[in-house]
Amino acid sequence: MNILVACDSFKDALPADAVCAAIARGLKQSHAHATVTEMPLSDGGEGLLDVLGRALELSWIEKQVADPLGRPVTGRYGLSADGVTAVVEMARASGLQLLTLDERDPRKTSTFGTGELLADAKAHGARHILLAIGGSATNDAGIGAAAALGWRFLDAAGKDVPPDGGHMKDVAKLVPAPAPFEKVEVLCDVTNPLYGPRGAAWIYGRQKGGTDPVLAELDDGLKHIAEVVKTQLGRDVADMPGAGAAGGLGYGAVAFLGAELRRGIEIVLDITGFDAAAARADLIITGEGHLDGQSAQGKLIQGLCGRAGKTPVIALCGKLSASPEQIRTIGLTAAYSINREERPLAEMLANTAINLEKTAAALTL
Repeated sequence: MNILVACDSFKDALPADAVCAAIARGLKQSHAHATVTEMPLSDGGEGLLDVLGRALELSWIEKQVADPLGRPVTGRYGLSADGVTAVVEMARASGLQLLTLDERDPRKTSTFGTGELLADAKAHGARHILLAIGGSATNDAGIGAAAALGWRFLDAAGKDVPPDGGHMKDVAKLVPAPAPFEKVEVLCDVTNPLYGPRGAAWIYGRQKGGTDPVLAELDDGLKHIAEVVKTQLGRDVADMPGAGAAGGLGYGAVAFLGAELRRGIEIVLDITGFDAAAARADLIITGEGHLDGQSAQGKLIQGLCGRAGKTPVIALCGKLSASPEQIRTIGLTAAYSINREERPLAEMLANTAINLEKTAAALTL
């Protein structure tokens, strides 16, 4: 039997490679003659650089860039072995985790540092960008990143506008820069438009430090930027699903860089060669920290099941609250919790590797 173990990380417990390794150890105890292949995965969030680092043989490049408030921070991105593809995670330069609670203010933050990482990738010869945009501290429609790549945003007097969330409303004229890359793919798993009740500001701005008056101001600024871009460039993409991701960086990547928004899991499955591995497998075992009804809404397991073809998929999870009907809807053959009884969360997290191994060893295949 050929078994493919393809798992994401278990949040706060184990990275993806450790999850796969624990399951593989268990399988080898009870199914010694099985061929077990480990394939760590990511849905485009936590652990993405590590997963793609293996698949693309990335070398890591560090660069001092601006953090969300313009202070120096050491950012990092990956460059493929052939030098063509760069993998950039915006959170490394413009992430919320770089700010204290008191520093969070989406009027003041900018994606300029993310643009600096992109500019450095261009300087190293990259022509294809994979840009992961989760975990942002920003709400600037991507004007910061575009400014770092040569775009200028001018006010009515012809002066440069600071490229942050609070100054979007002041932009009166765009001065475009040449397209820096042949292809930009943005890993984006949310479907929010740029502005409005479901837009970037109202849905995500509060966690970035915005109060209701601030969110209203930001929403007006996002709408204003969209109108300027539509009028001057003829690009009307504010309603595109995912435009509101990362404070509107999804929108900015499309409007200013000609990017394509794609589901993170689809890109990861493509790059890691999942389809070919699934076709060779008799069984796929995957996993998730918490398997619930939301797992059918664009998460890794749902995306994986959609690409598994006729190969059956079993999921191991830390907590199982999905109903049998929801498990079938996701596309799973079966799902099992690795925790046989409810214990304190800290204890269950600490025992994740042991319980994954035990559960895998007990599977009847």
